[in-house]
Amino acid sequence: MSRIVAIAAILLALAGCATAPAPQKETLPMTPQQDVAASPIVRTPLPQTQLPAPAPDAEKLAPPPVLPVVVPPNTLYVCVIDTQGVRQQTAIEFSPKVGALCRRHPEMSACQYERNICRRSGGRVFAADGTEITQLTEMEYDKRVLRVIFRADEDAATKLPARGQKRGK
Repeated sequence: MSRIVAIAAILLALAGCATAPAPQKETLPMTPQQDVAASPIVRTPLPQTQLPAPAPDAEKLAPPPVLPVVVPPNTLYVCVIDTQGVRQQTAIEFSPKVGALCRRHPEMSACQYERNICRRSGGRVFAADGTEITQLTEMEYDKRVLRVIFRADEDAATKLPARGQKRGK
């Protein structure tokens, strides 16, 4: 009986140490041609470019050369995905009202949502001036606005006082 318990404990420990499969990257959704006129946000693919092949004798310390990002006119963001030596760029265009809002306030949720869709599909987001919008930039945007983010791993009851109670009690 004790052997069975020991074997079961070892199997449970080994199963707990196993790594979970890597999450699958989503493909970046494109806007169908029939929806372009009515859609407030349009994602259109740009021509693919070949990335330069790395030199076999080059040291790994030097970063690879960065190719410029092609930003079409009236485009606020470009999603860039480099896979297997090919750079796929997708223009993210907004309707005039949403585009004006995102130019003035890039921290707004519609703008951030589009950038996060690009990142979930394995891409990097570049602004119209060619600068990359990183997670650090997103954190700076979040400082400008009050965002309520609910996380399953936090207990909201311990964060806020109950109704009618003062803080600090």
